[in-house]
Amino acid sequence: MTVYQIIAVASLVLVIALWFRLDTLQATLKQLINAKDAANLNQPNDSNDARESQVQKSEVIIGAQAWMAKNLEITTFRNGDTIPQAASDEAWRIAGENKQPAYCYNGETYGKLYNWYAVNDPRGLAPEGWHIPTDAEWTQLSDYLGGKGVAGKKMKSTSGWNNKGNGTNESGFNGLPGGGRNNDGTFDTRGNYGVWWSASEANTDNASTRNLGHGNDYLFRYSNGKERGFSVRCLRD
Repeated sequence: MTVYQIIAVASLVLVIALWFRLDTLQATLKQLINAKDAANLNQPNDSNDARESQVQKSEVIIGAQAWMAKNLEITTFRNGDTIPQAASDEAWRIAGENKQPAYCYNGETYGKLYNWYAVNDPRGLAPEGWHIPTDAEWTQLSDYLGGKGVAGKKMKSTSGWNNKGNGTNESGFNGLPGGGRNNDGTFDTRGNYGVWWSASEANTDNASTRNLGHGNDYLFRYSNGKERGFSVRCLRD
């Protein structure tokens, strides 16, 4: 074998070795990417990019209105800005005193709680195509279901309420007893009451809510302090 033939064979062997090594590296890299993607699927994501995935896709038609089928759970405003999370009692109290928007977790079942400053923030709490219902729109819902004296039973979920206070949920609203958060940051009435904000201001310090209770079939209209934390249910534009 000549020197040139030896060099040619050696070059071919080198190319084959490099090819197999590259193929192995590509396979390893693909495995790492797949493993990363699988891990990401199991991690909670509250980034701005995840807002669309957090927006409830399902809705329930009640009369002429289309309601979200679940309580709101987003953590960014419509423009992409992050809604401040007030996890501690002190952080919640300070946000209310300063009239600043805030949200908090309320367990996996009930959705998040928001103060009214988040509800009324000009950056928009409701996702695109939705809005926070006004007091009049809540009344429209109540009237369609037969009036405030019987609407509550038709709106409450069929399980989860204390003292045998479950409803029939014949409306499909599936109202859950998520309770609320007080001005001082303490949580209250979970299992006994469900409270939802309206977009309507009652006065300087209060805004209108709708409340369901475990002990009756009513859909109550209340005026609550804007610093408090309640559920939000959006209405289709």
